[in-house]
Amino acid sequence: MLSTKGQTPGRRSLIATGGGLVSVLVHSGAKAECLVGPAPHSRGPAVFLDYDQAELDAAYDQAVYAPTMRQSLKRWASNSALTRARLGAPKRFSYGPTAIEALDVFPTKRANAPVFIMIHGGAWRAVRASDMAFPAELFVHAGAHYVVPDFAAVQDVGGSLMPMAEQIRRAIAWVHANAQRFGGDRSRIYVGGQSSGGHLAAVALTTDWHKDFGLPADVIRAGSASAEFTIWHRCGCPSGAPMSNSTTRWWRR
Repeated sequence: MLSTKGQTPGRRSLIATGGGLVSVLVHSGAKAECLVGPAPHSRGPAVFLDYDQAELDAAYDQAVYAPTMRQSLKRWASNSALTRARLGAPKRFSYGPTAIEALDVFPTKRANAPVFIMIHGGAWRAVRASDMAFPAELFVHAGAHYVVPDFAAVQDVGGSLMPMAEQIRRAIAWVHANAQRFGGDRSRIYVGGQSSGGHLAAVALTTDWHKDFGLPADVIRAGSASAEFTIWHRCGCPSGAPMSNSTTRWWRR
């Protein structure tokens, strides 16, 4: 029996990366070039809910459900290059001991300005700060500093998200301690993240800054975490019910 999952647009075939930044268009005349979902295959036994192994593997590969993802990532990179050409190269600061622990700062001309920290997505595995420069002009021209930290990819830290979360928290603590170096107001730090960066932003927004870093509880003035995830309990949930799903959350202290 051939599996036809992904052939008819449905919830799974409309999943897009980047919290909706990548749109998927399925056209009947372009199936070969724009296949959404796993390729037709002989269906195997279910390994999780009603997924066979091929379908489960595909669920963890964003490119399978977002065939325009690579074009969009290239567009991010080219638009970021144009932004650097217009604004100039960002200031680069280290916030930790390893080479990846550094951040880009696009400063505004306004003195003692608020700071927006953007945490990029990329499935915890890809994208660099240099690819996320393109929103900088919006913030810089509005009178805010735009900061993008680099951090380790999950495959480079043993498959654990914890080191990445810790790097993001340390990057924010560094900005709080050093905002005056680029004309920032450390009492007005805002954080945002998209896709997997939304998860890391949520980690930052729920951090006990006083307990963990000895900093004021309101280090982050406000923030937004935008992501599309379904997180499943390993046990103790009825019929594999989702623990959480699509979220766009705002926090304000």
